[in-house]
Amino acid sequence: MSDTTLRITDRLSDPADARTTGERKMDWARAHMPILEAITERFEREEPLAGEHVGMAMHVEAKTAVLVETLAAGGATVDITGCNPLSTHDDVSAAVDAIEGVQSFAKRGVDDDEYYEAIDAVVRSEPTITIDDGADLIFRIHREYPELIEDIRGGCEETTTGVHRLRAMADDDALAYPVYAVNDTPMKRLFDNVHGTGESSLASIAMTTNLSWAGKRVVVAGFGYCGKGVARKAAGQNASVIVTEVDPRRALEAHMEGYDVLPMREAAAEGEVFITTTGNRDVITESDFEVMQDGVVLANAGHFDVEIDLEALRERAVAERDVRDGIREYELPDGRRLNVLAEGRLVNLAAPVSLGHPVEVMDQSFGVQAVCTEALATAETVPEAGVHPVPDELDHEVAATKLEAEGIAHDSLTEVQEAYMNSWDHGT
Repeated sequence: MSDTTLRITDRLSDPADARTTGERKMDWARAHMPILEAITERFEREEPLAGEHVGMAMHVEAKTAVLVETLAAGGATVDITGCNPLSTHDDVSAAVDAIEGVQSFAKRGVDDDEYYEAIDAVVRSEPTITIDDGADLIFRIHREYPELIEDIRGGCEETTTGVHRLRAMADDDALAYPVYAVNDTPMKRLFDNVHGTGESSLASIAMTTNLSWAGKRVVVAGFGYCGKGVARKAAGQNASVIVTEVDPRRALEAHMEGYDVLPMREAAAEGEVFITTTGNRDVITESDFEVMQDGVVLANAGHFDVEIDLEALRERAVAERDVRDGIREYELPDGRRLNVLAEGRLVNLAAPVSLGHPVEVMDQSFGVQAVCTEALATAETVPEAGVHPVPDELDHEVAATKLEAEGIAHDSLTEVQEAYMNSWDHGT
């Protein structure tokens, strides 16, 4: 299959109609993304990305499309595909493909072979900067196209799981170009991970199941930034929250914040809804299925579909069926039924009704992506190969842009205060 036939517009029966629908979704998102609006206006004047080719593997939906517009406004050519087989909105993908200088290969519902064919199409465009959500694009380049690395200035990684993979690569001296850990910057963790994952995951689960949170016993696996957001939002909707953790400090933090903390083996017998947020595999396994109550809901808010051991569940089940769009019911030998949402994939993007993180939240995260891409494109000397923190001044820039757009004023240090904070000779 050639790269040309992989483009989304060559795989839709009515690409023009899809494009129109996608553009309407983009219009709504753009109207609520003042950070990217401000960056786009500056990029149009300065074209800091002129001559750069950006390769992207992201969740292709309306907010991502606005980021693509911003990068194109800065002078970049862009090739993009999905980072999850079920998170692409085909109409938005078609609208993105219509942007001048942009090609989209993302399509919803692809199998593994088609997924990586689209990744390969992006790689073969020979990007000079990469933007990833989960590191599949970066990993593919290193494994299958190492000859292209010499011309890549650097990359940006959006999510926790991707940063974990990249740090493992760096520890093995296998990461051959610099990558900004966008996920780890405060503007991402404090807002996208906490509020974005918390709100969007619970909203997707509620819309998919049509069930209430009030009075539910909700088990949140993992108490990192995403888990904190899910736990906080569930408790805010009157659910009773149980947290499971492997890190003693995070377990203690969850306890001190008022949550019940249990090992998963014990929590499995207590919960009615389970939400995994760890970024690790085998969080809910066969031994947990054995003690779960009839009718439980299992959802994953981590990146990959390995947190719930679906293979073991399928092997144990005597029957399975789709009970609602996005819900697969597995019946066990004793008659208990366990319900898996979105095939165990990222529930806030892969469930049929999912829309991903709120627009305002993604405006902040994608603002960081845009200025990090600019930093890579304009740096006289790019950082050495490895995982790098986002420069603090860029994070502050995005926060200041958001506050200005919202009309929110804040204090600044006086010269005397700055001198005091930067000195060491003020004692008792």
